[in-house]
Amino acid sequence: MAGGGPGYEKQEKAPMDPESLLLDVRREKIDRVISQRTRTFTIVLDRLEDSFNMAAVMRTCEANGLQEVHVIVNPAAPFMPNSRVGQGCDKWLDVKLYKDFASCREHLKSRGFSLYASAIREDAQSLYSLRFDSKIALIFGNERDGVSQEVLDGSDGTFWIPMRGFSQSLNISAAASACVTRAISWREEHLGRVGDLTEAEAQVLRERFYMLAVKQRRRIFKKSAPAQP
Repeated sequence: MAGGGPGYEKQEKAPMDPESLLLDVRREKIDRVISQRTRTFTIVLDRLEDSFNMAAVMRTCEANGLQEVHVIVNPAAPFMPNSRVGQGCDKWLDVKLYKDFASCREHLKSRGFSLYASAIREDAQSLYSLRFDSKIALIFGNERDGVSQEVLDGSDGTFWIPMRGFSQSLNISAAASACVTRAISWREEHLGRVGDLTEAEAQVLRERFYMLAVKQRRRIFKKSAPAQP
């Protein structure tokens, strides 16, 4: 006798909600991190060569609440941050790669950013004279040559980190760390906050971070996804 009816129809599982798989303490930490995230202060890396430095700068940015890192790729050195140094920080960041400075500048300028390049020049401003209450991107050059002439010509200004010892330069990762720390502390002191995401931006990031926080997410969500017709 032939069967049929709803009891015999294939049941599709509803997709799992990542939020339901996280402990309250984990969700609270993610929400706290997102509340302190910024997309109005960012770092640009100009043709770095060393994978350690690439990873160290990214880790500094993520730890301090920056959501974006912009990278002008060095044709002679692929952008491959050292995973042991980065400790997985890249998954929480938006890392944007560009083949040249012109395309990076166009993208940031279209969003209202001012661009300041790190360079020791007579007309360079002290890091401590910069204000961080508007959209600003700090550009750091590679380990041997610093920022390119193209960057110098296309930036809104240059800045330098005042030195008080016999050493008059810092490694790129140390310089970036000093500048990011300064910018974030300036915002906390003058604006009373660091985070500035819109509610829409925060929600998009929240959904993404909840998913990323689920262990074995690839196996779980692959199985829970409805079959394609």
